[in-house]
Amino acid sequence: MFRLLSITLVALVVMALPAASSAGEITGTYMEARTCQVYTGPCFANGEVGLAGQEAMMAWNIEKGRHNGVDLAGLKVIVVLRAGETLGFRGIAKATKLKSVVVVDEKASETQRKALIDFAKQHSGKAGRAVVRVDCVKIEMSLDTSELSGKLKAGKIVELQSRKARESDCICMNETAYYPPLAKVENYAAGVAIEAKFSGRGLGTRWSMPNSRSVYMATFDY
Repeated sequence: MFRLLSITLVALVVMALPAASSAGEITGTYMEARTCQVYTGPCFANGEVGLAGQEAMMAWNIEKGRHNGVDLAGLKVIVVLRAGETLGFRGIAKATKLKSVVVVDEKASETQRKALIDFAKQHSGKAGRAVVRVDCVKIEMSLDTSELSGKLKAGKIVELQSRKARESDCICMNETAYYPPLAKVENYAAGVAIEAKFSGRGLGTRWSMPNSRSVYMATFDY
């Protein structure tokens, strides 16, 4: 599952993301990976409906701001979820049989952990009401919004490495950012997962999606 890019689309689809603005109370960068292609054409997307895309991970790197009055600057949190169907145009809102796991930055204090969990639940929609497990591990996350490359690692639970799309990722010349991001974000660009892997507990499944057009890289401003 590779991802396309014509020269004319480079500026439109994989343009550099501006840094998170200071207008909101809490800002930072965001990464998402799915078990289906998100930057794709209708022919490929329709071929995956009901067969792939039931799983996803959403990760927030909070650069500055407070949630429920608690300073969360420099901390990260991840939600990994599984649904009963492909998370398509309707995203999480209409998903059924949801289960989710929250992965919290081990650097956080007890008060910060509670705030991070609440933040993750609030910004992951229905998945936030279907949490079956919380893990606390070391989380490393970085996103270069100019080069559109990102890295995420949470212990042995989550691993994600992404890059921007290249012309060599092109398949049908009809690709777009087909399925929108699952979380509310300010700016986003679809990308390619060099690796996207969940090896944790709680969801009844583990998955790996290397070399797939399944990633979003974004900023958020809540």
